[in-house]
Amino acid sequence: MKAFSNTLTAVLASGGLYIAAHAQVGNNTAVLNPDIADETALGGVPHLDHALVAAIVEQRPFSDMLALDALLRPSLGEAERKEVYGKLFLPINLNSASETEILLIPGMSNRMAHEFEEYRPYTSLTQFRREIGKYVDAEEVARLEQYVFVPLDLNSATREDFLTIPGAGERMVREFLEYRPYTSMEQFRREIGKYVDEDEVARLERYMTIR
Repeated sequence: MKAFSNTLTAVLASGGLYIAAHAQVGNNTAVLNPDIADETALGGVPHLDHALVAAIVEQRPFSDMLALDALLRPSLGEAERKEVYGKLFLPINLNSASETEILLIPGMSNRMAHEFEEYRPYTSLTQFRREIGKYVDAEEVARLEQYVFVPLDLNSATREDFLTIPGAGERMVREFLEYRPYTSMEQFRREIGKYVDEDEVARLERYMTIR
């Protein structure tokens, strides 16, 4: 599985602004992704002791941020979890995340959570920037974008779109494209499952949709 994956940092470094322009997953290189961060990186997050790091590694991939929050809640108070989420966050699906999940985004207010939901369905991060930019400045939009993604259509997303998925490298993206057209998510699981294990298929699938 690791042979098929590179960090998003490397992807952005090699792809530059062209990839950023096509991004469907926010540029979250400053925020660790709990599904792919290694144990050393996780150990550097405030309040995560050895036991919590081990639990994160054991339970991933997480279906959503609520699952990670449920894991940490028994051990960490609200203020501690907020500090953790400033450093460690699983991007949320802009089209399906509940208000509860949206409110886990650091610095999120009830009013802004309402605006996130108001403009659904999102078809691109460009739309997100335009709509949320009505309420906050560009710097704040960029900060919020670190924590979100718009699902990628398996049949129309470009190579550049797919490369914005955390941990998706060139070889895996070629496989995504190879098996088009997709008629079901089961087909995606079957075909991509030839190359990676079930956990990695599930991790990748959360960024996908079929329109």
